[in-house]
Amino acid sequence: MSGSVTEWLREHLVSLVVITVYVLALLSAARAVLFSRTAQGSMAWVLALLLMPFLTLPFYWVFGRSKFEGYVGRRNRVMARAATRLAEFETVESYLDLPDERFAELHTLARRLGAGGFARGNRTRLLIDGEAAFEEMLAAISSARRFVLVQFYIFRDDGIGRRFQEAMMERARAGVTVCFLYDEIGYRLGDRFLRPLRDCGIACFPFDPGRKGVRLQINFRNHRKVVVVDGTCAFLGGVNVGDDYLGKYPQRGFWRDTHLRVDGPAAAQAQVAFFKDWFWATDELPPVKFHIVPEDDGEARVLVWHTGPSDPQPECLLSWLAVINNARERLWLATPYFVPPEPVLHALRLAMMRGVDVRILVPQKNDNLAVQLASQVHLADMANCGAHVYRWTDGFMHQKVALADDGLVVIGAANLDHRSIFINFEISALCVDAQLSLEVAQMLEQDFERSERISLDEFRNAGYWRRLACRTANLFAPML
Repeated sequence: MSGSVTEWLREHLVSLVVITVYVLALLSAARAVLFSRTAQGSMAWVLALLLMPFLTLPFYWVFGRSKFEGYVGRRNRVMARAATRLAEFETVESYLDLPDERFAELHTLARRLGAGGFARGNRTRLLIDGEAAFEEMLAAISSARRFVLVQFYIFRDDGIGRRFQEAMMERARAGVTVCFLYDEIGYRLGDRFLRPLRDCGIACFPFDPGRKGVRLQINFRNHRKVVVVDGTCAFLGGVNVGDDYLGKYPQRGFWRDTHLRVDGPAAAQAQVAFFKDWFWATDELPPVKFHIVPEDDGEARVLVWHTGPSDPQPECLLSWLAVINNARERLWLATPYFVPPEPVLHALRLAMMRGVDVRILVPQKNDNLAVQLASQVHLADMANCGAHVYRWTDGFMHQKVALADDGLVVIGAANLDHRSIFINFEISALCVDAQLSLEVAQMLEQDFERSERISLDEFRNAGYWRRLACRTANLFAPML
């Protein structure tokens, strides 16, 4: 009997595999209809799954998922298991303060989405390029007395990475609690780098999106770059840890980036983001407390907003829309990846129709060819609507900065693309600070002067094959 069953299976194996794949494709198509973000996305996945199931099925289960499963449940358990410690964070509520009526929409939006709001009593410091950012972060780590929380998307085992390693180990040997979290997909650190940290008592864990057996979530990346020192000082922005951010990689050349230091109650908002990510990685909370201290001379109102694919609402998208819609005179944007979703493009068009001075700075050469090609479609559209588009030519431009009028500065890790807005875990600081606005305006003006403005004719005169390549790349924009 067993022999006949084996023989039957052997004869019909191909048919069984085909039937199984088509059943899975049908179920996946139904899932795409139910859970894809847009009707167009649903239609694209359904057609691909039904017409090319063998090719599309694995891609769908890696790249077609729009929600990060398991994180929400863990976040709720964080709140339940840390009620006492998070009650300390609630004292930041007493520092929440609407800067003025211009930012009422942003403040209310953040409050209703559970992101807190603008906190007063902060002091900010603009850090231009890797060297300034690294020196400031290393100095702050070396001055830590209670704890140091370190989290980066990319953390390389190279010269600057080993300086951070030594700084963390020195503090750990001095009795300071040090927690180190890194994204396992961004850069895989080896035992040679991690063992000395652990030998000093430093807790080191990867943010592995596929942990607990959910390997198909590897498309979700923790793109945050956060350092919190003693709960009173936080760093965030575009700078990862690596010698390439110091311009030491000849193939990339000079690396243009921007980071931010925040001292004051807003640092606790960055600490909460770290707590949630740490709990996902370890099922425990960091053994540290909140320590909220306003700066005596702090005049900045700051909102540190962390977003991700586990949010019940698309918070990153909504925050960008609120920032763009709030602009009345100017909106200057610097981003290495400009492949925004349609709502952001529409908001930018409306801003230009209101007479807003919209300027967009992107790098000439990108580290992702598909993104570079797809971005040309949207940059041409923006230029046609009246935006001034600039191309950074001196190496690579990686900063993520926005300046709205003279009142609002956004510095963070989020790019203006589908991945940052819908797929990645991101963090940004929204700052209402007159001095910071002035410094950022001066910085961006210098960046524009060092760049070349792209004429509309350049987009219009692109050859047929170039335009076809750009349009084809843009078909994959939701996955880039």
